[in-house]
Amino acid sequence: METFRLVLSMILTAVGSYLIGSANFAIIICRLLYHKDIRDYGSGNAGMTNVARTFGKLPAVLVTIGDFCKGALAMVVGHLLAMTIGGTGSFADFPFYGAYIVAICVMLGHCFPVFYNFRGGKGILVSAGVILILNPMILLLLLVIFLVVFLCSRIVSLGSITVAAMYPVLTLIFGLVSHSGTVVWDTLTALLLGGFVIFLHRANIKRLINGTENRFGSKKK
Repeated sequence: METFRLVLSMILTAVGSYLIGSANFAIIICRLLYHKDIRDYGSGNAGMTNVARTFGKLPAVLVTIGDFCKGALAMVVGHLLAMTIGGTGSFADFPFYGAYIVAICVMLGHCFPVFYNFRGGKGILVSAGVILILNPMILLLLLVIFLVVFLCSRIVSLGSITVAAMYPVLTLIFGLVSHSGTVVWDTLTALLLGGFVIFLHRANIKRLINGTENRFGSKKK
């Protein structure tokens, strides 16, 4: 019976995380405010940067808040499901593999949203919300790295790709320093998430190599 409850809680966690991730705020906010689909404009990506370039700062801020918060919300909802159905008693009791399920499924929901024909964003903000719950210190370091790269280059995608690459590295370092018993799985999950983000930025990488990637604040080429 205990095993059944645990399996059920993990299944519901996976489904719930995916559905939360599917609520793409770039699409929602642009439809509410402008009655337009952001995927029809600019780069075609349903993300904050494309919203900022197309419609301005206010909707971009709203998208940033929404997508970031839904990553953290997925972690909280996952914990509540595990606590209610699986029988855990505190956030620290949330099975470590449950956090992996949340991270992967909320990312899949954001990038391939069932509500919007499976065309979503690239996952930077939603993954940041997840990392906030998993390890706030790593998120802080990634934010610093992003800001340094962005301020030096004015290229959002370069900052995003850099932090995606650094995430598994920092996860491994923190795990080794803290002697975490789950350091291998933590690092593999971070590698999977970071690699997924980099893969979704493959077109940006080509433009970076060719020197044609757009800088923030300039007109779309």
